[in-house]
Amino acid sequence: MKRNLEKIRQHYDHVAGVYDSRYGGSVGNRYHGHIRDHVMRCLPPGGDLLDLGCGTGLFMAHYLSNGGTAVGLDLSYAMVHAARFQNGLDHVMAGTADRLPFKDESFDAVSSILAFSYVPDPAAMLAEVNRVLRPGGRVAICTLGRNLFTSALPAVYRLGERVHWRRIGVGDFGEHYYTEEEMEELFAAAGFVETKVNRCSFAHVNLSRPIFDLAQRAEPLVERRCPYLAFNICASGKKER
Repeated sequence: MKRNLEKIRQHYDHVAGVYDSRYGGSVGNRYHGHIRDHVMRCLPPGGDLLDLGCGTGLFMAHYLSNGGTAVGLDLSYAMVHAARFQNGLDHVMAGTADRLPFKDESFDAVSSILAFSYVPDPAAMLAEVNRVLRPGGRVAICTLGRNLFTSALPAVYRLGERVHWRRIGVGDFGEHYYTEEEMEELFAAAGFVETKVNRCSFAHVNLSRPIFDLAQRAEPLVERRCPYLAFNICASGKKER
């Protein structure tokens, strides 16, 4: 597992310089914005946020723009550097989510976007999240969900790695694709209440612009009527007072 973490770190160190361009263009911003909105709706605005797997700080910047404060933690040193010096975010540090360097009850909100699937010990991470949240604080995690489409991705990514397909997130990292039931069980075991789990995202950033536009128009209907076709899962919960 340590080998996988080092491999993930090296990959995101390698792509840190182009990460924002992936999520900053027309398609990328709309894709990330849709996920961001799902997560934001689950969190208290204007609080003290901890963003785990913060990358270059895109979600942190959005939370700050809504009146809150934000601290970020990421496995990749290059991502931390980009967040600090490219995007001007001061409170970002390198580390892993299973042992958080913060005091008990330090935050009102904890977020994680598209990083949870890489976490080797999700139970330990959620226990740490519960520890650093203040009573009544909330956590929201958007992660890769298991369905018909995503079940084939590990094989595709292994092939992409062999042919040196240099794309963000493409590699044999041993990531886990979650079901709604798995997320509910993990949140309950960590002591969270008022847990909500729903699928989101049908329009993927890797799609060409015309296909992305069509998929995004269909996205609200898919999420309401055919959620199994959506490939991400957004799970949220509250720490008891």
